[in-house]
Amino acid sequence: MLAPTQYFLCFALFSGAVCSTLLTQTASGAEQYRVYVGTYTRGSDSKGIYQLLLDGKTGKLTHVDVTENSVNPSFLAISPNQKYLYAVNEISDFEGQKAGAVSAYSIASDSGKLTFLNQHSSRGGSPCHLVVDATGKFVLVANYSGGNICTLPIQKDGALGPSSAFVQHTGSSVNPARQKAPHAHSINLDPKNRHAVVADLGIDELRVYDFSAADGSLTPNAIPGIKMAPGAGPRHFAFHPSGKWGYVINELNLTVTAMKYNQKTGVFEILQNISTVPEGTKRKGNSTAQVLVHPSGKFLYGSNRGPNTIAMYGIDQKTGELTSLGYQPTGGAIPRNFNIDPSGKFLLAANQDSNNVVVFKINQKTGVLEPTGHEIDVPKPVCIQFLPISGTP
Repeated sequence: MLAPTQYFLCFALFSGAVCSTLLTQTASGAEQYRVYVGTYTRGSDSKGIYQLLLDGKTGKLTHVDVTENSVNPSFLAISPNQKYLYAVNEISDFEGQKAGAVSAYSIASDSGKLTFLNQHSSRGGSPCHLVVDATGKFVLVANYSGGNICTLPIQKDGALGPSSAFVQHTGSSVNPARQKAPHAHSINLDPKNRHAVVADLGIDELRVYDFSAADGSLTPNAIPGIKMAPGAGPRHFAFHPSGKWGYVINELNLTVTAMKYNQKTGVFEILQNISTVPEGTKRKGNSTAQVLVHPSGKFLYGSNRGPNTIAMYGIDQKTGELTSLGYQPTGGAIPRNFNIDPSGKFLLAANQDSNNVVVFKINQKTGVLEPTGHEIDVPKPVCIQFLPISGTP
């Protein structure tokens, strides 16, 4: 049997763009992916971090394993060398502190099984998003209720050291229920690993920091960020693969803001605001969650909680502006997160309140999502990450 050919593709999430991923493809064209799902364990039947198997030909998902004894391992990130996985513990009561934590795991190359390494404080309550920098030396964390961010150094064995940088946000905005204080909701690094971009829902700002991969420090950029519309509630962010544009999904007013990005200066310029729901849809009681750019750079997707849809957009390759392609129901309730496999063939939607992950095929010409009929039960799914399988299944 021929050895698999491997292709590496890294893109932001991120909860985040979301994840560093490796695609393993055999000579016959068969593809297999390990899929890790972060969940909420408190108040649910979830046992921790679930490992699934995705058939890259059909989109079928099967259960493989679960890593137990982790509290609210909601958002996940995988190191560039594919050897370690990091999970926020989305709590506000870690070791007697008003803080959450970040847990480190090693990944078995043969089975994908996770082995706990260690855990450190996130220095703020309710850590809800994290990324690993391109060098694999630091984890960057956003703390929602703490309204702050921090970095944690990664040791040679993949374990975490205590926080090496910390920044506290201040301020408020116009929504009295959600914006009385800062709420750092996501943190992303630009394609050059030079600037960290933080979406802060509580103050309606994208904050930009100079990031040093030498020591993990975070310093406010010369122009420290950009304001969104009052009451927008910026939540998650994604860079275009070209690095020329960035997109933030706004939780409270159900919009996506498209921006021009200067990779040298770290400065954004707003190009467009576009709704994530059809005209006439009520805003109150509904919210957005995740935003991702397709690996081709041609399409963008954003999730709506309440309407329970994925908003689909085409991206103008000259201007970066968006055109609506419609709305696809997610096959469940409260799509907290979704992710796209690195080949760009499938989108997996994590429906938090209906306890299922649903698979959609992406039309490569139009960008429209097409139901595959495949889904799987996972309790309180919050985040999806992909990983390769060593060798041929």
